[in-house]
Amino acid sequence: MALLDRVVIQGYRGARDVALEPPPLCALAGESSSGKSTVLEAVWTLLEAAAPPPTSADLTRGTARVHITAETGGRELFLDARPPATLNLNREGAPPVLFFPADLRAGSLLAPSDRAGADLRSSIDGRTDGGLALVRVMRSLVERRTRGHVVLVEEPELFLSPPAQRHLHRLLRDLAARGRNQVLYATHSPTFLAVDGLDSLVLVRHGNREGTLLRQPSALSGDRHARLLAELDGERAEIFVSRAVLLVEGRTEKLTFPFVFEALGYDPDQEAIAIVDCAGKGNMPLLVEVCNACGIPYVVVHDRDAPRGSQPPDAERVANAAILRLAGRRRTVTLVPDFDATIGLNVRRGKPAAALRRFREGGEVPQPLRQAVERVVAAGRRAPRATRGA
Repeated sequence: MALLDRVVIQGYRGARDVALEPPPLCALAGESSSGKSTVLEAVWTLLEAAAPPPTSADLTRGTARVHITAETGGRELFLDARPPATLNLNREGAPPVLFFPADLRAGSLLAPSDRAGADLRSSIDGRTDGGLALVRVMRSLVERRTRGHVVLVEEPELFLSPPAQRHLHRLLRDLAARGRNQVLYATHSPTFLAVDGLDSLVLVRHGNREGTLLRQPSALSGDRHARLLAELDGERAEIFVSRAVLLVEGRTEKLTFPFVFEALGYDPDQEAIAIVDCAGKGNMPLLVEVCNACGIPYVVVHDRDAPRGSQPPDAERVANAAILRLAGRRRTVTLVPDFDATIGLNVRRGKPAAALRRFREGGEVPQPLRQAVERVVAAGRRAPRATRGA
């Protein structure tokens, strides 16, 4: 069964003109109202005969036509609508599709379907219980060895505890890998964004002029891909759903910087800024590459590990040079000689607690930390973001 090689969406809601080449497992990540659900609903509308046709309410502002196409196994499927007057479409050879919208999670769960969902619906109606019903259905699809389906899931994390989210994430991966299905899901949860490779991601943003914007990063090559698997856990994957990212070396900085933001009159959560513990300077170049590949605004803060005028040890010097080369001067703030000295911290034990006390008690914010915060806030505010009605 041929699946989707390429999808083009034009004039449908916030998607003025977007294209994607979905891999077998495709995670759509972005803020609320950025257009993630629009992409899923456009694919469903194209593939599913039981889906309602586009109406005038679905037209992108200033347009009179909805045009959705997909390439699958050498065929081109298309839907062309000029609501309310005309609708032309070709679904011949379309793969069966299952769509699980968020607004049905606590009710009937599965959107209307004239083919693929008929016998599946009979197994779930009357015993849905929010997120766990979705887990049960996905497990059933895997156990049945379902083949050749396009599976669309909106916000799989709804109503699920963190362990249940991780379990469902594994089921979605199994459904794509073992069953030769194509699974596309839209999520805000870092758990579902701890992906095997960057090429499994589609970053969804919304520009006031352009509407929905999609960015598909390329996979990292060689040992960087292997390191990504080890280092990109659910917590660090928060970078994919943030407007901007502050990359710091370790736990002390991660715990301290929220108080630095507060001291300067900013709330990192309100600004949608992720403060990411890189677990050492050695991992910083990798996470800088991830941000570069995904077009995510960022600032990186790291220790020089030597006083001004002295050379750092060889390993630190190489790492410092790699960060500067990848991030550039504007996105790099170097602490001389290190974070502890910059904030006047002179303890060997209990550094996180001592750093927290330093900023809870007020006082002047050191210039390098002020510079880092102001740069990352400015970068986040310049980034495309969601608007109502996207």
